[in-house]
Amino acid sequence: MTEIERHSYDVVVIGAGGAGLRAAIEARLLGKRTAIVCKSLFGKAHTVMAEGGAAAAMGNVNSKDNWQVHFRDTNRGGKFLNNWRMTELHAKEAPDRVWELETYGALFDRTPDGRISQRNFGGHEYPRLAHVGDRTGLEIIRTLQQQIVSLQQDDLRDHRDAEGMIKVFAETTITSLLKDGDRMSGAVGYTRENGTFVVFEAPAVILATGGIGKSYKVTSNSWEYTGDGHALAMKAGATLLNMEFVQFHPTGMVWPPSVKGILVTESVRGDGGVLKNSEGKRFMFDYVPAVFRKQYAETEEEADGWYDDPSGNRRPPELLPRDEVARAINSEVKAGRGSPSGGVFLDIASRLPAESIRKKLPSMYHQFTELADVDITAQPMEVGPTCHYVMGGVEVDPDTAAAVVPGLFAAGEVSGGMHGSNRLGGNSLSDLLVFGRRAGEGASAYVDALGSARPAVTDLDVEDAHRAAEAPLTTSGGENPYAIHADLQQTMNDLVGIIRTASELEEALGRLEELKARVKKVSVVGNKVFNPGWHLALDLPNMIIVSECIARSALMREESRGGHTRDDFPAMSAEWRKVNLVCRPAGDGVEVTRQPLLPMPPELLSLFDREELNKYMTDEELAILPPETEREKSPEMSQVNSEETKA
Repeated sequence: MTEIERHSYDVVVIGAGGAGLRAAIEARLLGKRTAIVCKSLFGKAHTVMAEGGAAAAMGNVNSKDNWQVHFRDTNRGGKFLNNWRMTELHAKEAPDRVWELETYGALFDRTPDGRISQRNFGGHEYPRLAHVGDRTGLEIIRTLQQQIVSLQQDDLRDHRDAEGMIKVFAETTITSLLKDGDRMSGAVGYTRENGTFVVFEAPAVILATGGIGKSYKVTSNSWEYTGDGHALAMKAGATLLNMEFVQFHPTGMVWPPSVKGILVTESVRGDGGVLKNSEGKRFMFDYVPAVFRKQYAETEEEADGWYDDPSGNRRPPELLPRDEVARAINSEVKAGRGSPSGGVFLDIASRLPAESIRKKLPSMYHQFTELADVDITAQPMEVGPTCHYVMGGVEVDPDTAAAVVPGLFAAGEVSGGMHGSNRLGGNSLSDLLVFGRRAGEGASAYVDALGSARPAVTDLDVEDAHRAAEAPLTTSGGENPYAIHADLQQTMNDLVGIIRTASELEEALGRLEELKARVKKVSVVGNKVFNPGWHLALDLPNMIIVSECIARSALMREESRGGHTRDDFPAMSAEWRKVNLVCRPAGDGVEVTRQPLLPMPPELLSLFDREELNKYMTDEELAILPPETEREKSPEMSQVNSEETKA
């Protein structure tokens, strides 16, 4: 058998972004020997690119905010397809996770009286995003990374081994998960620098690998986001939930072409920026859906007044949920009212003093100055939709983050259910913290329950994984992986993008079958020493699996909801809202089945007005609600009603 580096741990965390690091910290605090495996350099996870803030109902800027309102906003944003238990846990626990970061050393911006500052964001009723300028993700990663180092220093002091309880394996890619019967037993991967194969023996594996954006041509996502965790989970027997819901962030850079898709934070709009078309019109007033009409301003005067007096005015339509804004921009461009570079204009220059812009949005100022030769304090930005986030992911238990495969856990963007059909900005960073911690806790409890009866890793399984990973290096005369990747990205961009139709989705599935055959014959030149072509060849099957899940689910869901828009089925359907779509492996492809959505209990449904619920739910679902007078007596509803009366 080939010589392979071996390691034994209690918990292996795959991914070193916010979810992975928080999971690893929790597992280590609970006494588990923990490995952190990251595809890139430690500290370089995609979380660093999250800019605006972490959503948590701390009430620091507006005391009316509370977990019930955050819960309500999150389910509204997800068009009521969210897993209600996940949104409940998230809304209740997010403040503690943010305050906890402060105890780790995070340096948040402050209010005048010294509390953590919170800013406005799309879809959130109150200022709720705890932030560090527009570099919040970077601060979170820096803080969690430093906490890992602090724990290692404790271990050096107490056990004379800094890496005895928690160790980071940087620039290491996992290619296969290992099982003993139906239980997880570990993972196999390789070091990107020299190609050395590594096996991790562990009864618990936590996936925290992020998203799938590199399957698309225009994306805000970093190079690591090739759907590894989604594909690894599915190949191990886990299920993927609601993969049709892909979020296109409304504002990515559109110029120059070399940086097309790089994110322009929603903070620009939260701090007063407005969207205009080529005619200079603030067009978002024309795109407020009926379900949101009561919450959003109808005139520019009212919208502008909201920034200084949110109690006396309704929100600007630029702060609608991301799916609504992205579709509106797409419509303006298609109607011929776009910017010269194929987007629209985002104007903060005419709204705030230059000094204030540089202070509030330092990263955006630097990004546009350096990359586009645009001074955002003096002229508008050109922006357009970019593939940003996948709401679908590994189906998990909300309380423990456990997948259906014993010993497998998932947290962050790789998991599904929390965000329903559309994620609100800022919820991703608090999601990472809340469910990262729960994944670490769940994995630790699972290991404790096993006792000494640990699953085993067989040499045969390791050798099979090794052979599959080396196949592109030993195949001759096959296709270049870069050509296949370009065709995959073009297919997804053209046929499975913001607006979808049955005929285009069927065409996409046909092309994916061709790509599937081509990728089996892919070949790369050179050896295993830092070979980017080889790395891409191993990422391609994961991207194709995930792309097929998205396309098949999008074809099956015959309605438009959140991040999924069918031009041939433009309306939301109350019947389809009750359905989750679940992807499973089927031979060489993917099978999609329907699964009932777990109904929200009456006490949580009562947090919403019946008039609003009528727009989303069937009469049968609403029959469980108590009469209006009874609802008003509930403590939760009384609190919310009291706050709205004050507002």
